[in-house]
Amino acid sequence: MAETEYEDREEDVRSADRKGGPGHTVLLAVAFAVPVTKVAYTVGGGSAARDVFVGMEPANWPDVLIGMVLTDALLASVLAVVVSRVVFALFAARGAVPVKGGFLRSVQRAALTVVSPVSMAVVVACFFGLWWGLGTGLAAYALRKGVVVEYRTGRRRPHRHPGRRRPAPADGSYRPSPVLRRAAALEQWAVLGLSALALPALSFAAALNGQAWTGIVRCEVTAGTHTESNRLIELSRKGDGVVGWNLDTREISNGAGCVGEESLYVREPWWRD
Repeated sequence: MAETEYEDREEDVRSADRKGGPGHTVLLAVAFAVPVTKVAYTVGGGSAARDVFVGMEPANWPDVLIGMVLTDALLASVLAVVVSRVVFALFAARGAVPVKGGFLRSVQRAALTVVSPVSMAVVVACFFGLWWGLGTGLAAYALRKGVVVEYRTGRRRPHRHPGRRRPAPADGSYRPSPVLRRAAALEQWAVLGLSALALPALSFAAALNGQAWTGIVRCEVTAGTHTESNRLIELSRKGDGVVGWNLDTREISNGAGCVGEESLYVREPWWRD
């Protein structure tokens, strides 16, 4: 009975890995819901949000999520860790991680485990500084290492696709230290906490903080024969001017002679409003 329960648990874990782990669904939800929430809250929702998305054009819609990530160090770090773990779990479930010993396999395994965390660390460090990058890289590596330990000890096994040869068995000679075994056992809980709790909370906090997702510029806006200076949330650039959401007249406007402003705040955060 206990063995059957263990096999069922192992199959559940493999099934989750094949779908990218627990962060897969959350990432999709964040990618769709959070940018819409950001725009709707920042400009006031309703027809204003619709006008903004039409003015941005579909090709520029991802700019909302990118802008949010590039202005929030903690959100960027957590997102980088979750993405790194999701991608690694997806490929590990398909047999991309060698489980046996040997020097070449060890090198391959180390490269697969380290390359993505290092790249994530470099990207985060470029935008937010060395310590943010270092923390992101170490967290991403720790979660990937937990996946490697579980596949090498046999607690998880790669999924066997129909028509393909059976996946390599676990390396029976591999005996991780007690500390590493405990860390690997906590890996699923850590991923669940980051992907199901921390990432959604940070994403919606960033969506409701009252800041624009892109630069705010002060431009000369002409309506008929009248020209005045207005603040615009930049949506796109057309020639030597800017197309943006006019914060003063609450409509899409074309601005010329634009100068960037330092503050990105448009309104009070949701929790103070």
